[in-house]
Amino acid sequence: MFKNYIMNQLVLPLDLEVKLQNNDIAFHVHHLVESIPQEALEPFLRNEGCPAYHPRMMLKILLCAYTQSVFSGRKIEALLKDSIRMMWLAQGHEPSYRTINRFRVQSEVKELIRQCFVQFRCQLVEEKLINQDAIFIDGTKIEANANKFTFVWKKSIEKYHKALIEKSNELYNELLEKEIIPEIERESEEQLSIEELGQMVQKVDDIVTDYDKKIEASSDVVERKALRSERKYPKQLRKQLVDYILRTQKYQRDFEIFGPRNSYSKTDHDATFMRMKDDYMKNGQLKAGYNVQLATEGQYALAYSLFPNPTDTRTLIPFLDEIEQHYFKLPKHIVADAGYGSEQNYEDILSNRKREALITYNMYLKEQKKRYKQNDFNPDNWQYNEGDDIYICPNQQRLAFKYCSVRTDKTGFKREFKIYECEDCSGCPFRSLCTKAKEGNNRTLMVNKKWEQQKEYVRAKLSEEKTNAIYRKRKIDVEPVFGFLKANLRFTRFSVRGKSKVENEMGIALMAVNLQKFTANS
Repeated sequence: MFKNYIMNQLVLPLDLEVKLQNNDIAFHVHHLVESIPQEALEPFLRNEGCPAYHPRMMLKILLCAYTQSVFSGRKIEALLKDSIRMMWLAQGHEPSYRTINRFRVQSEVKELIRQCFVQFRCQLVEEKLINQDAIFIDGTKIEANANKFTFVWKKSIEKYHKALIEKSNELYNELLEKEIIPEIERESEEQLSIEELGQMVQKVDDIVTDYDKKIEASSDVVERKALRSERKYPKQLRKQLVDYILRTQKYQRDFEIFGPRNSYSKTDHDATFMRMKDDYMKNGQLKAGYNVQLATEGQYALAYSLFPNPTDTRTLIPFLDEIEQHYFKLPKHIVADAGYGSEQNYEDILSNRKREALITYNMYLKEQKKRYKQNDFNPDNWQYNEGDDIYICPNQQRLAFKYCSVRTDKTGFKREFKIYECEDCSGCPFRSLCTKAKEGNNRTLMVNKKWEQQKEYVRAKLSEEKTNAIYRKRKIDVEPVFGFLKANLRFTRFSVRGKSKVENEMGIALMAVNLQKFTANS
């Protein structure tokens, strides 16, 4: 005996909601998007043309598709025809893949995604899933939708541009010597501008035009042949000058695209080439990508931002600014790994933001080891006399204060150092172990007092039981989110190009990770 199965019997359509399980992820997507304030939808309103699909519906189907690891516009369109949860969220609408892709990259969608993060965090606070005592910050690199062999390097462009300036100056001097062109009023003696090169082309072009007229007016074969021979050189000059103009314009465009970066991809100008640990052997591969900075708590992504620089040190301050401006008020503790430990970052968090920085520095773990503490030639272990402001080396020689030095990094941040120098290093039996300075030069020591105070602050905070317990949560809080994103969601490469579009897709992917975890814990 079989259960009733008749294909030609009419079955009335039911509400698709009854087909979904009680804790289906579609319900969480629906409630999250419906919590977005109506004011955020006003930029999508249009008074002319065909009525558009509702932005709430479009955002719901994108979030739901990303939770199912479907990122292609065509595959999302296919899901709308055969997925019950997608049919229910779309309520019978079937936007094409072009409509889905156009909506995903709109600049107005960024505000909707931001509202999703704000509303989701409010929901987590309401249900007491996070305690708002700390945020955990870390970064990861995501591959851009760009060919890995389309790199342009800043050093190469600078080299070629410098050679082009020298060639153009040499050609200008040569033309002046041969009296082919008159002297031009130059803005700079170092290099010729595009306008000045254009004037040179015009002068040479006038000479070529005069030869053309003479050749056309002459009927003597020998004379015409001689004139053509004379015309050959200025024609070559004109071609060379036009090439210089085109190359100068190209290099100027390249420098505009570079900005503060050292490379960019021809396929996606906003992507920078970075080392990525992709394979199982952990061999660094150079690929175009974005540095994604993430703030988490309770293994939920609460805020994110994208940066072009591959290192994390210089991303912390602008990321914290963005969190305060667009997401939420910073909690008491800011937790991050040693990649963020710098004097500038400590000063910003402790002095400007009045928060506690639970951030280690590069030498923190090494300083805890017995070998480091017992190394007599390590300046940190040398005796310091605060009254006389001197250091005593292992050979009992005095290193007295000499002068102060100020160093400014690329971002304009200034660091102050005190320079100490040994009285006499000649004949020291420990010289080879103590310094690499040339024979005849005394050992010098650079000490940054502010940096030493900041390191002492970090060591003191991490020695406290409460703050150390918060710091130990970092690895089990922020790192799993990257694992969920790359391993579970299988989001390892962007499908759009350009920073603004990539930011939208990154926000959708991270919110999909949040919804997956929230549904599993509900």
